[in-house]
Amino acid sequence: MNRKICIITGANSGIGQQAAIQIAEQGFHVIMACRSRDRGQTALDEILKTNPALSLELRTVDMGLQSSIRAFAEDFKRDYVSLDVLIHNAAIFNITQKERELTAEGVESIWAANHLGPVLMTELLLENLLKSKNGRVLTVSSRGLQAKPFLKVDLNDPEFSSRKFSIVNAYYQSKLAQVMYSWWMADRLKDTRVTVNSIRVTAVKVDISRHPELSPFMKWVYMQKAKKSITPKQMARTYTHLAVSDQAADSNGSYFDENNKKVDSGKYSHDKENIRAVMKLTAAYIDELKRIV
Repeated sequence: MNRKICIITGANSGIGQQAAIQIAEQGFHVIMACRSRDRGQTALDEILKTNPALSLELRTVDMGLQSSIRAFAEDFKRDYVSLDVLIHNAAIFNITQKERELTAEGVESIWAANHLGPVLMTELLLENLLKSKNGRVLTVSSRGLQAKPFLKVDLNDPEFSSRKFSIVNAYYQSKLAQVMYSWWMADRLKDTRVTVNSIRVTAVKVDISRHPELSPFMKWVYMQKAKKSITPKQMARTYTHLAVSDQAADSNGSYFDENNKKVDSGKYSHDKENIRAVMKLTAAYIDELKRIV
């Protein structure tokens, strides 16, 4: 295959789906990595119905299960040699979740899917990224972290096993950990042809029809929020810019907003000792990292 290859997790809806379309329109072969084959197939069919010439492929992966990620990586390595872009878009943030939930592998689901999963997938596909002339890894965080200026990754209890569970705190902790991982990885790869950057997603319009479990009040809240939100298509343009543009080719270890502008992720996230501690914690969950952290 002569096309450059891009993997986007969670590409069956929202920003991920729009990014898949935009990047494929730039001539890439895009692998839509989705947890649900049915939802992924529906999204793929919808895209190809409108844009039949796009080069797209559906593969399934559960970012909360290390066994699923390992299987996905093995399948990819069997079929492809290099990987040009890896976008970690998939994330769990179900505002209706009240109780802590564990994956089938016994790890708190948000910590597993939003942080550990992307780290493991990057590590398993690093060899392929290094074979690209300009490999790019994009992690995804949230502007909502600005509302949590004192938040830290709980090194003793990242899974909320002995403290009160909060979906908001669990989500933002995972996103903070992803930002810190990005700076660690960018430094680790600074002398290679692979770059690592992070995207700060702003308020984006939510398809309420996909969340029938929401209370009437929460639906009203989302409707009000949508008035000041941008569309998934607009947010996806930052994904596309960082994935394909020549201007972003040499950017490494930076945090970008919806206007493709560099922003700051905060003092705590840049502190080298804090980053080292978070990565040591992460390595305790992921065998591949134990030898290098």
